[in-house]
Amino acid sequence: MKKIGRRSFIGSSMGALGLISIGVTGTDRSYHKFNQSDEPGRVVRLKGRSDSKTTHWDIITIGNLSRNRYWGESDERAFRSAICTCTVISGEDFHLMVDPSLAEEEAMIIELKRRTGLTPDDIDTVFVTHHHGDHLAGLRHFQKANWLAGSEVAFELNKSGQYPKRIQPAGNTLYGVIDVIPLPGHTPDHMGIRFDYRGLSVVVAGDSVATKDFWDDRRMYYNAIDPVESKQTMEKIDAMADIIVPGHDNSFFNL
Repeated sequence: MKKIGRRSFIGSSMGALGLISIGVTGTDRSYHKFNQSDEPGRVVRLKGRSDSKTTHWDIITIGNLSRNRYWGESDERAFRSAICTCTVISGEDFHLMVDPSLAEEEAMIIELKRRTGLTPDDIDTVFVTHHHGDHLAGLRHFQKANWLAGSEVAFELNKSGQYPKRIQPAGNTLYGVIDVIPLPGHTPDHMGIRFDYRGLSVVVAGDSVATKDFWDDRRMYYNAIDPVESKQTMEKIDAMADIIVPGHDNSFFNL
């Protein structure tokens, strides 16, 4: 059997539907159709564009929760330190990091190099989804990068006076190919990232989706500010994402 790497797998027709056998009918326009062979007539319509300038993306750290009800743990106390999922999205002329996760500089350098071959100086922009500390623990390690967040998040972080350079408010798009999208509920000003990759629409959801278990139950994490808005945001993500990168878990398909 031919071995296939993670990047190639995600971009392939097999990767698009996991491990099921499929017949493929494709176009070079906004959508591709994939027919599942064991259910004749069923069509999965991918939501992404095939002509995106995003060349690849990588998970740098797979996050974990401080407490996880799906493991029989109580919401009342922390059982471990929380680490968020950190992602790098790359194009021909950019490397964007979302939610730098590791407070220890050497650990962040090692994981970035191990997963992408990049160094902190190669990262052009760091984007922070919201103001919780585990999602910007490693921000200081990227002094040469532009620091971005949603306008309200940027304002609050700058007002805190804790950072040696200013976090700039992000616009609606980054590099002309990455969408900055409001995903409120976990916090009122929570933002996420959406981009196209080989016909797939990928949403880096931050804590609007904690883990796949929380997603499957449409359940928000225990510290969500607005449960109703959180569920509405999950439905918004469901309508736009083929792949979801949650705040504290590995990426997963949403087909």
